[in-house]
Amino acid sequence: MLYVQLAIILIASKLAGDVSTKFGQPSVLGKLLVGILIGPAVLGLVTETDTLHQISEVGVILLMFIAGLETDVKEFKRSWKASTYVGILGILLPLCIGYLYGMMIHLSNFEAIFLGLLLSATSVSISVATLKEMGQLNSKEGATILGAAVIDDVLVIVALAFVMSFSGGDVNLSLMLLKKFAFFIIAILVGWKVVPWILVRFTKLNVSETLISAALIICFVFAIFAEKTGVAAIIGAYIAGVSISVTDFKHAVVQKVETISYSIFVPVFFTLIGVSVQFAGITTSIPMIILLSLIAIATKLIGGALGAKLAGFNRKSSLGIGSAMVSRGEVALIIASTGLANHLLTDKMFSIIVIVVLITTIVTPLLMKMFFTEKSTDLEISA
Repeated sequence: MLYVQLAIILIASKLAGDVSTKFGQPSVLGKLLVGILIGPAVLGLVTETDTLHQISEVGVILLMFIAGLETDVKEFKRSWKASTYVGILGILLPLCIGYLYGMMIHLSNFEAIFLGLLLSATSVSISVATLKEMGQLNSKEGATILGAAVIDDVLVIVALAFVMSFSGGDVNLSLMLLKKFAFFIIAILVGWKVVPWILVRFTKLNVSETLISAALIICFVFAIFAEKTGVAAIIGAYIAGVSISVTDFKHAVVQKVETISYSIFVPVFFTLIGVSVQFAGITTSIPMIILLSLIAIATKLIGGALGAKLAGFNRKSSLGIGSAMVSRGEVALIIASTGLANHLLTDKMFSIIVIVVLITTIVTPLLMKMFFTEKSTDLEISA
């Protein structure tokens, strides 16, 4: 039953998060690992149902919405150059190395390109939670990471459309580009002109909690619009958060959204990543899993770090930024599902990719903790 599984998830995630912080690690790591423990791979106390998956999706959208709410727009504007370098180099290195590895294991040309593209994806939802825990979300590094994630998402999805248009997938490249361009133009204009007006009007309604309701409506509408135009829903949620962050309602919204999010939706999101892990039938693929995981981690870490270094960050800050780009998360899983449906990935390769995505997700907070802790005295932090 749903409420039994929710109770198990919430108890396990909170206790695991507490244990993780006592060992000097982000609580996110404990929540990911305990998901494996209570999931089918070990104890089998929780299984991934459609309802839990939908709650999890709300969790990641709210997490990115909070990241947008807490974004320092002035710092974000100053970091556009660094974000561009990090985003582009963070794609090129995994794309090239992934393609070469695909050719080495005798994939077709398009399959190898697709593998490289898959390894180029980035999902910063885990990184956002870790940055927030460490008080780095509003730092220069944090702004660069978030900006790079937006650039990464757009470039990878456009590249995916390009590949699919030549590999037999039913994709109209021109239409895809037009839809993405339209999304960003409309989202920015609506966020700038319409969102403040909506918030003011809603607060005048004679019912309770109108402000938080209006904020959540804006978040979900932006997420839906993003998804319909081929951009990740989390990007839409993030832009919605940024739109509200420049209004006078920012602090009131942040407080209430965090209460709603971290009490149920976000813990379900983190824990369900671990719950989704299946170890059955992958024993013979362990060498490939290890090698692909190393490629996935090293290429994003080095690519992102090189981009940050070119933008003028010191070595430790560059490695911290690179480490935050390592997690592939739901973005890579969406791309992998597309590849499976269009016969660019086999069932076995899809299972391997899922495990690799999980490994990158678990490793990301560990790497960030190491690099950001080491350089904590060197960071410019605006709490």
